[in-house]
Amino acid sequence: MWDAINRGLALALITAPLLIACGGGSASNPSAVNAPQCSGSSCTGQGAPTSGTVASLCPATADIGNTTYLGGAGSGEVVSLNINATAMTYTLSWLESPIPLATGTVSPTRAGVQITGPVAHPPTGALPTAEQIRCAFVLEPGTGSGPNGTYSTSANFNAANPPTIFVGLGVAGGGIPGATVQFSGVLTGIGAVDNRHFDFYPFLAFANTTTDITKLPGTYNGLLYHLTPSGNSGNYATVGTSTIETFDSTGACTSTQSTSGFSPNAGGCLTTGNPYTLDSNGYFDSAAAPQIITQTLPTGKSGVAHMILGQLNGATIPLVVRTGNVNIGALQVDDESGIAMLAPATALASGGFDGGYVGADSNFDYTATLINGASGTFVNPGTSSAEDGFSLTYGVAASPGLVGVTAQTTSGTTASGFAIAGGGLYAILIQGEENNGVASTSAISGTAESPYFGIGAQVNK
Repeated sequence: MWDAINRGLALALITAPLLIACGGGSASNPSAVNAPQCSGSSCTGQGAPTSGTVASLCPATADIGNTTYLGGAGSGEVVSLNINATAMTYTLSWLESPIPLATGTVSPTRAGVQITGPVAHPPTGALPTAEQIRCAFVLEPGTGSGPNGTYSTSANFNAANPPTIFVGLGVAGGGIPGATVQFSGVLTGIGAVDNRHFDFYPFLAFANTTTDITKLPGTYNGLLYHLTPSGNSGNYATVGTSTIETFDSTGACTSTQSTSGFSPNAGGCLTTGNPYTLDSNGYFDSAAAPQIITQTLPTGKSGVAHMILGQLNGATIPLVVRTGNVNIGALQVDDESGIAMLAPATALASGGFDGGYVGADSNFDYTATLINGASGTFVNPGTSSAEDGFSLTYGVAASPGLVGVTAQTTSGTTASGFAIAGGGLYAILIQGEENNGVASTSAISGTAESPYFGIGAQVNK
């Protein structure tokens, strides 16, 4: 396996736009930021080379601001994002969110808040090429307001591991502003959550989405990653699983896959609760969303699933965000939140999604992935070297397009999982620790290192 990885690694390191924390290092071992940020004409080394041809990785600088990206984050948030690459500013709106505005509370949340702020390209040399730097944007501290007052992201901004977005062709991904979450609970500590800081939350969004539900019908493979802050004694319980789901022209979902141990909907699905209804913001809502984590407080399923129908390279890619809900006054505690990607259940042969991918993962890190036939490897942006490797098994009997994964974990053992791909996106779920585990700046004592989940956008073949 490693021979195949090494043959393709050099190409990936040169061509893949590896997202990296400004100033070098990695999220789990960040270094100080010494290079000054720049904007507009003050930035150097970001134009096209004087000779040779470089393929564009993102729209022309003047055109980037013409698109507002709609997508979701692993925090259970639905977000719209616009980046003006000429003025070097951004506007970010939280349309759905379980993340409290203030540490020590559970409500109000960031839902309805819109912030603006400056963006900056990573400094020269932080990424392998000038084109990659041109397409990468650090979301510097922003301020704004919502229905419950003003909000600023400055207190949670970690310059060594900042929220960074890579804008591609039809897709944007990386990290949106993080938060510090803590809650003492009620009565004798019921629902308590330990104090935990998140540098950023992994994020994926589409330039084009649709509200035409007739584009959804079909069978999909899905990978889900959910976390419950009050689980694991207030230190976040995390669970990831696969699902095989079939949707009809109304959005109704059924599944023949066993869901033992979970709390699915009546049709057996894990991404959909009650029938979907169209939201005015351009996605679909499903109340009483299924749970995949055992609830310590069985107060019912009051969380909501939100399905964004991404349109990318001729494919419909559903992205499902579960937004947890905590309403102390109504005695509702369903704080399970997370994200799922679905891909059409279409057979994939070996080599069917070869290439380099870039995105963020459940380690709260920026990660590149190289897929080469039956082999894959994660690439550390800080060192431009291979991290943990994995092998791929095509033709899994459970469903066409579901690819088996056998991984080498950080501890040296093996772990199994799945990968899916469609439209130039891929997702991977491994039931083990990968790439040195969760970034130290986004972890506390007892933080679960497993499972590992990541979504990436293809940047080279």
